[in-house]
Amino acid sequence: MTKRTRLEMNNDVVLFAHTDGTIEDNLIVLRSFLNNLKVPYQRSDSIGIKLHWGERGNTSFLPPHYAREIVQWLLRNNVKPFIFDTTVLYSGGRRTGSDSIETAREHGYTEAFLGCPIVIGDGLDGRDVVDIEAGFKHFETVQVTALIEKADGFFIFSHFKGHLEAGFGGAIKNISMGFASRAQKQRMHADAHPVLNEGTCTRCGICVEVCPTGAAEFPDDEAYPEYDLDLCIGCAQCIALCPELALKIFWATDITVFQEKLVETAAAVWKRIKEKTLFVNALLNITEDCDCLPGKNPTIAEDWGFLGAYHPVIIDRESIQRIGEEPFNRTHPGIPWMRQFTYAGEIEFISETVR
Repeated sequence: MTKRTRLEMNNDVVLFAHTDGTIEDNLIVLRSFLNNLKVPYQRSDSIGIKLHWGERGNTSFLPPHYAREIVQWLLRNNVKPFIFDTTVLYSGGRRTGSDSIETAREHGYTEAFLGCPIVIGDGLDGRDVVDIEAGFKHFETVQVTALIEKADGFFIFSHFKGHLEAGFGGAIKNISMGFASRAQKQRMHADAHPVLNEGTCTRCGICVEVCPTGAAEFPDDEAYPEYDLDLCIGCAQCIALCPELALKIFWATDITVFQEKLVETAAAVWKRIKEKTLFVNALLNITEDCDCLPGKNPTIAEDWGFLGAYHPVIIDRESIQRIGEEPFNRTHPGIPWMRQFTYAGEIEFISETVR
């Protein structure tokens, strides 16, 4: 059984349940934890559970047992849940809707196991999207899944972990990059491009292999890879997957711009869904990078448990406070992830700057 299990409520309306046991023990804790959440939904509401079922070849994603527990809790509360994610920019098992559904199936995320439908939020062709008002410095509008207009409410279930460009990934990223259309994802990533250290590069060709737009290529048999920045969409897959760490991110603008764009997209989504949305962060298997990457993804901190809240900025800041800043600063030095919190205060995404 779990060594420690406790529930606490602080002034920011954050519910916390600590567990450091097996998945079976964690599920018992999650079941009790969910029963302590205030339900913002009405009978028969259609509720989208936004989560990440992992990239093909990834082993750090949360197993589907947690999602099934959430589905069962929602069904007991007389609503109609479905699980969804959106397609991505980079090559792999989630670039198209059909590939993403197959990847979900390979990872155990099936309707038969979960007890609810599985949906691609932007449609199998990536075109089921809408533009919504933002009115911020970088984005006047943002383009997101049309589910924002079709569903009655949302349950945002985030695997809290590190991230190559954002420093950390949690609820803010889950409703920004996670709700965004592929075009909006590109707008957020547009300022990041690869720069090569030829002294480290072994010319293995992985960057060329994984580039979704053909921006990376070998000009001849003896040369190092080159990158066409006009074709590059800034997805950073080449940087993340380089086995020799020969590629680094070059920011065409201030590195904080990506953080601000991430927050602006999340804030625009939040304005539309805040009345009927719950957030749960799983502070389990806290890895160096996101579940978008195949292969080895080492953990950087111990398990904590589950956090629940009604605001994405509050739950992410509480997650950082529980885990500590050190693992994220050590793993992704130089990434100004704190800008997500300060900027949220500046644009009144939250009533005051979260420190």
